[in-house]
Amino acid sequence: MSPKRKRRIDHWQDPNAPEPTSRKPSASVLVRDEAGRVLLLRRTDNDLWTIPTGALEKNETIRECGIRECKEETGVDIEITGLVGVFTTPEHIIEYRKGKKTTEVRQPVNVCLHARPIGGQATTTDEASEVRWVAPTDLGSYEIHPALRRRIEHGLNHAEPHVD
Repeated sequence: MSPKRKRRIDHWQDPNAPEPTSRKPSASVLVRDEAGRVLLLRRTDNDLWTIPTGALEKNETIRECGIRECKEETGVDIEITGLVGVFTTPEHIIEYRKGKKTTEVRQPVNVCLHARPIGGQATTTDEASEVRWVAPTDLGSYEIHPALRRRIEHGLNHAEPHVD
């Protein structure tokens, strides 16, 4: 990774994590195809597998954010079908670095949505070095951050939305 490129470090239940400097809303989407497989991507900024996730922009709804982020990160067009939950635990801290300097420390406020694919083509992007459809039974073999795994597991195993 180029030293000029922004790097992301996800902390989980880490007493030595830096203190957050911001809380920012974001959307993530648990996209499942007709076979029940989950859409995953490997992030280029930390090399972990994740579901499509990104920051809410001004003048956009959380639904629009989830749809946009999925398309930007994976090339897949989606339709939102429901709510997985609202995830706000302070146990998850995201540290962004440029070179050796920390540029931001964020505590996420994430709204995770259920979705299904309606078009597009799964493809790599600047944010995703790999994009795959993965059977739920195979998710254990993927390196997924605990905060993201928590969203995925809730979405796969519970009908009621989660709220921290």
